[in-house]
Amino acid sequence: MNAAAAERFLAQTAALPTMPEVATKLIRSFDDDNISLGALAALIGKDSTLTAKVLRLANSARYSPSHKIDHLQDAAAALGMDTLRNLSLAASLCGAFPVVKGLDRSTFWRHSLATATYASLLCKQLQMDAETAYLSGLMLRTGELLMAMQQPDAVAEAETHTARPGSRFEVEQARFDCTHADVTAKLAARWHFPDTLVEAFSHASAPLETRPFNRMGAVLHLAEVLADAVEHHEGATAALQLVEPELVEHLHLDLTLLEKMITAAGDVGSEVEALLH
Repeated sequence: MNAAAAERFLAQTAALPTMPEVATKLIRSFDDDNISLGALAALIGKDSTLTAKVLRLANSARYSPSHKIDHLQDAAAALGMDTLRNLSLAASLCGAFPVVKGLDRSTFWRHSLATATYASLLCKQLQMDAETAYLSGLMLRTGELLMAMQQPDAVAEAETHTARPGSRFEVEQARFDCTHADVTAKLAARWHFPDTLVEAFSHASAPLETRPFNRMGAVLHLAEVLADAVEHHEGATAALQLVEPELVEHLHLDLTLLEKMITAAGDVGSEVEALLH
């Protein structure tokens, strides 16, 4: 990573988004094995806008509630701990970043939700931390938003060359001397994320070229390839095998099992409109 190249996209400190307080506490809750579902709901309930979004999501077709859910505690019971926290983090992050020229907001966050879900699925297969992976996948492309805030036309032009799954990393490296993952790593450090996450972002662009090998960085890279493939209506695991065969082999991934997991997950970006409005 060219640190200076990535750092320049964070130069305008006043324009940088701030991590919402509730989101910060949600992230800290990952390390609290004793946190209850009720305590998590109470934390989310401190933010009225976030509460409204969570209730809207809980009542959406994706979660098929048997009755209308009017209260956050009922939403918590219906969704469960992991889904409640993941959706709340997604809503918080979507709200933290402004609309930027050069990137379609709905398409961007749909892709981020997909990357988050696929990172989580990969980690479940690899017996890694699926909850941290969801947050990391959700965050992965946020660096691109910062890039677009400063160079919207250049980012929009770069996006026209990302038809091949996983190619965004290469295209950005050639044009900006850094990638969205590099910029995200810098932002995560500013937001005082755990060092393990910052390192994962910084290794996500080219995981086989960095030492020591970072498994979460590799997962994030593959999750973005999967999200790209699904967005372009290509076979997800076939795309992995085509563009990252060495990484698939290095992680000993079972692509047949992964394909079944992806199919079972369904339309993982369907809630994007509820998150954005």
